[in-house]
Amino acid sequence: MALLIENIGRDTIRFLEHVGRFGTMIKDIFRTIPEGKSYMKQIAPQMVNIGNRSLPIVVVTATFSGMVASVQTAYQITGFVPLYIVGSVVGESIILELGPIITALVLSGRVGANIAAELGTMRVTEQIDALESLAINPISYLVIPRVIAGFFMLPALTVFADFVGILGGWLISVLTMDVTTTDFFKGFRMYFVPWDLFYGIIKAAFFGLTITLVGCYMGFNTRGGAVGVGKATTETVVVSCLIILLLNYVLATILL
Repeated sequence: MALLIENIGRDTIRFLEHVGRFGTMIKDIFRTIPEGKSYMKQIAPQMVNIGNRSLPIVVVTATFSGMVASVQTAYQITGFVPLYIVGSVVGESIILELGPIITALVLSGRVGANIAAELGTMRVTEQIDALESLAINPISYLVIPRVIAGFFMLPALTVFADFVGILGGWLISVLTMDVTTTDFFKGFRMYFVPWDLFYGIIKAAFFGLTITLVGCYMGFNTRGGAVGVGKATTETVVVSCLIILLLNYVLATILL
């Protein structure tokens, strides 16, 4: 029992220590934002890395998400309601939930892990220390461009995922079910409201901040050489996914 209490206490202290360090990094980011000249040139390359290079995996996951949503919806409603409802369910599920959340979870592995590994390697090889010795603020040079890129590119990728996912659901409905294109998009228009799209974009922006901030934090606090880099990368993906799922619930409760 004493050992259990000791472990709980140690884990609590470690958690509070991480919260304090993360809060300090957030404070440093806000304090450094006015130094625009030091990070503006770094934003475009990070947008390319986060956005363009993530398109293939976003296309694959969104397409199959739309197809699965279409098949499962048809399975549930066959014989009970008109099949044009497939378009309603696919459209709403993709825009409200599947597009933002699946894109974010997938990119927590591709983008978050990449950021943590890159910055973690720079930390253990003392490249970040070298930047500081040259009077270059590593928060401004390394963190802010990635955070800004994630904030803008995740919503863009989510809109693209919504479009591809709906097309995937439409394609499988027309090819394998007794649903015409007219019926599918009739059902889609029936329950769609513009706020649904804005809701998904807002969620994606928060998810983008989560992925990049967690990846930067883990990378900056990497210790222990190659083993530490691997541990930081793994923890980035796990922590990002957990925070994304928590944010998904909180934002749904607030915005809907």
